[in-house]
Amino acid sequence: MKRGERMEIRIGGTGGQGLILSAKMLADALASSGRRVAQSQTYEPTSRGGFCNSDLVVSEGEVDYPLATALDCLVLLDRMAVKPSWALLKPGALVIADTRLCPELPQGSGDYRAHHLPLTRTAIDLGSERVANIVALGALAALSGICEPKALEQAVRAETPKSFLDLNMEALAAGYRLGSKAATAAASPSVVG
Repeated sequence: MKRGERMEIRIGGTGGQGLILSAKMLADALASSGRRVAQSQTYEPTSRGGFCNSDLVVSEGEVDYPLATALDCLVLLDRMAVKPSWALLKPGALVIADTRLCPELPQGSGDYRAHHLPLTRTAIDLGSERVANIVALGALAALSGICEPKALEQAVRAETPKSFLDLNMEALAAGYRLGSKAATAAASPSVVG
């Protein structure tokens, strides 16, 4: 990221998925590495189940406008977040979608790098669907390279109650593994036999 360059990230889904918390964790990790970050969120008046997203605008210098207008990265934890987010994608944007709750993306609608990953399934396998947001953070960090894993781990530790710390650390590591595996598969040339 060059000085003054702007990067925009949205984590979208439904209320109750911990989207705002996970964006705060990512913002803390980015700020600890010297980046400037503006965070905003949008949510429907229902506390659970309605559309929700949390946006980050990241820059090496001053953030000139604090709201997302052209997304470089979009994490979709539920299909409800697709429609309000899709038109904001930049060409070549990274899209990470949960295979279970967001199984389909709009076809033929732009240039983006999509990765369908089992975010909620991985969280359930770890013992709680509630950590899907942390799995998603790990996958985003691995696929985008936006921040150092250590900085994100410290931010997650700082925001996690002791009773959930081990589970969140497992979820973050599982997300890194998912993202790293997807990045390796995307970089490997296809073998035609």
